Amino acid sequence: MEKRKIKNTDLLVAPINFGGNVFGWTLDEKQSFDILDQFTAGGFNFIDTADTYSWWVNGKGGQSEEIIGKWMKQRNNRNDLVIATKVGSETKEHGFDISKKHILKSVDESLTRLQTDHIDLYYTHFDDNKTPVEETLEAYDEIIKAGKVRYIAASNVSPERLKESFEVAEKNNLPKYVALQPHYNLLEREKFETQYADLVKEYDLSVFTYWSLAAGFLTGKYRNEDDLNKSARGEGVRKYLDEKGLNVLKALDEISEKHETNQASVALAWLLANPLVTAPIVSATSESQLKTLFAAPELNLSSADIELLNKVSR
Repeated sequence: MEKRKIKNTDLLVAPINFGGNVFGWTLDEKQSFDILDQFTAGGFNFIDTADTYSWWVNGKGGQSEEIIGKWMKQRNNRNDLVIATKVGSETKEHGFDISKKHILKSVDESLTRLQTDHIDLYYTHFDDNKTPVEETLEAYDEIIKAGKVRYIAASNVSPERLKESFEVAEKNNLPKYVALQPHYNLLEREKFETQYADLVKEYDLSVFTYWSLAAGFLTGKYRNEDDLNKSARGEGVRKYLDEKGLNVLKALDEISEKHETNQASVALAWLLANPLVTAPIVSATSESQLKTLFAAPELNLSSADIELLNKVSR
């Protein structure tokens, strides 16, 4: 499978980034190992997690990193993978925090759970909007020089603070973010396209989209209110059961039928057709869902397909 380079790095990744929030939440350890085995057997190598996944289960998180760490140790495959994790999210124990003290403590805890000596891509998961940008970047500088982290990236950071981060990094010779992880999919386009796309171009960032399938809505399994009971995440997509959402599903139905594939693969292929997007982040909890992920990079949407999806999703 053709790999894509994360800009301004020497990291090569397959065009789907597996979202590890399901490990220790909707998948137990054995199920997680099985999914990870199948994912990597399919030629994929990029895994995304966070220090606080899944804090909503146990109050503090850490389960996802622990499972990934045990799996990598058992399979002895750390050098074949690109591992991304994050710092800064809230838990029941603390609020959002990207202070130097918190970063230095958290990175060591992540390394221990992951059973590795380095993290390939380390994200500012959430901005606390109070720590000076310079303090955060100085912490990253320290852990990069110590060999604990290779590159840094940003997720839930405002356009203003993102821009300030680059200005401070340039002025003080501090590390620069190489990637952005935004909330972006067919139903959530405006914020990324109007507030971040120009910054992505200006600072030459790779983009890894989260909630790439709109919490499962773009799979097509939620068509009415009764369908919301199909999973624990069903209530989270209620807001998409409107004219726009149903029109997007109709277009996905039409295009997936034409290409003899499924709606989710089409929705991911639409993201991959965007030259700004390097790899969508998406989870799977079954073999059939994994096949959906595997199909997306091989699906070549026509300009008419993309035009239709753009039209109904505006």
